[in-house]
Amino acid sequence: MSAIGSILSNSGALAALNGIASAQNANNTYENQLSSGLSINSPSDNPAGFITAQGFTSQVNGITQASSNANEGISLLQTAQGAVQQQLNVAQNLNSIAVQAANGTQTPQEAQSLQGVVSQLTGQITSIANQTQFNNINLLDGTFTGVQFQIGANEGQTLSLSISSTTANSIGLNSLKAGTAAASAIYGTASGDSAAVLAAGTATASTGNAFAAGTLTVNGSNGSAKVTTTASESAASIATAVNALTNQTNVSAQATTNLVVAATGGAGGSYNFTLSNGTSTATKNAVNISATGTSGLISAINNQTAKTGITATKNSSGNVVLNQSSGQNIAITGVTQGIFTVANSVSTSNIAFGGTTTGTTFTAETAGATLVAQGKVSFQSDQSFSVAGASNIGLASQSNLTSLSSINVSTTQGANLAINVVKFSIQGLNNLGGQLGASQQRLQATLNNLTTTNTNLQNGLATIQDANIPQVSQNLTQSQIQAQAGVAALKSSSTLQQAYLSLLP
Repeated sequence: MSAIGSILSNSGALAALNGIASAQNANNTYENQLSSGLSINSPSDNPAGFITAQGFTSQVNGITQASSNANEGISLLQTAQGAVQQQLNVAQNLNSIAVQAANGTQTPQEAQSLQGVVSQLTGQITSIANQTQFNNINLLDGTFTGVQFQIGANEGQTLSLSISSTTANSIGLNSLKAGTAAASAIYGTASGDSAAVLAAGTATASTGNAFAAGTLTVNGSNGSAKVTTTASESAASIATAVNALTNQTNVSAQATTNLVVAATGGAGGSYNFTLSNGTSTATKNAVNISATGTSGLISAINNQTAKTGITATKNSSGNVVLNQSSGQNIAITGVTQGIFTVANSVSTSNIAFGGTTTGTTFTAETAGATLVAQGKVSFQSDQSFSVAGASNIGLASQSNLTSLSSINVSTTQGANLAINVVKFSIQGLNNLGGQLGASQQRLQATLNNLTTTNTNLQNGLATIQDANIPQVSQNLTQSQIQAQAGVAALKSSSTLQQAYLSLLP
């Protein structure tokens, strides 16, 4: 402490100056907070709070940009969806034309005209696929694969999207065709006779089944599923088992059984046998057929169609065609007289004996002879697929594409095929549209979540760095009064210091 009455040191003035400086610093701080609206304008204001606020700011900025990214993704998906819808409209027109062309009332000239329209429409589908772009990015030509949308503030918060090609040569019917496996679709037995039932003009015995027991593993676009097969079951039962798992695999199956026979008949052209849609060991819906002549045989079989599901017609070669449209087995048992020559071949109906393509004579050398046709199974999908173990039922393992661009409605047969190809093309486009819609919904849900998260983060950031304006205003007023008081104190101290000069002589 300085001496009382000292003119060299003025402790009061020094104290007043310190108070004024402190008040001025406070004034500067409060004025800065009021002007910026922030309580933290630099790390020196609140080091820990500054670090936390920067973390919040980074996350808010990232989420803001992620929201913009999601909106762009939604716009891209809407562009693709609009184009796919246009392709669906064209495909629906193709379906109508294919159905029209399959009608037998069309003249050859009209059929050719319809094919010209089909060519134009399939070309339009390809044009849409090749020309649909978003920001100069092709969407439907098959090049849009594994594209990543950054829909979060942090690494790894992404959504990947691939869009398959929708050109006319990329969509259509994917199916399994008959393979080279020597699976027999016709087999026979003869009770008490080891010699002959089915043979190519000889007395060679055959008791094999068309199908082999095993497991089919269907690998489709939706996933994989397993189906167990047995040797003597029908094509229908296999198709039913596959179709029960279609939701898991996106692969469906169809079954049909055709048996073409040259029915020469026995003495007087008569026929007497049992017809059923089961196997030789497990017959179902058995009926007795007794008739004379081919026409009589066909009528007798068709009279029992309601029970067996088997129809009979005569083809252009004069042979009798037996058909079980649902793919159940066709079993002929108890032939006591007459001869049936099996006229099927792999190329026409996928039914053969011993894997050969030659005709096979079915002769009842003893009572109880049996012939069973197991039919064939076909697999179909709008996407590529494979079936492991397909050789067990006489099929190849990898599907083949019949593209929309290949359809030809200038013939009735081509129009019938076109109906199926267009059907699966529409299914594929529908599935793609559904996937795009699901992705859009996912992005929209993500965008809604980002909006909510961004609001909460900004509230948290405000809690940390926003200035409390009423409180800052009060503090500023207080510091201003303190500064004014400090100036008054300094003035008073200076006046007292000057009063000491009056004591000098």
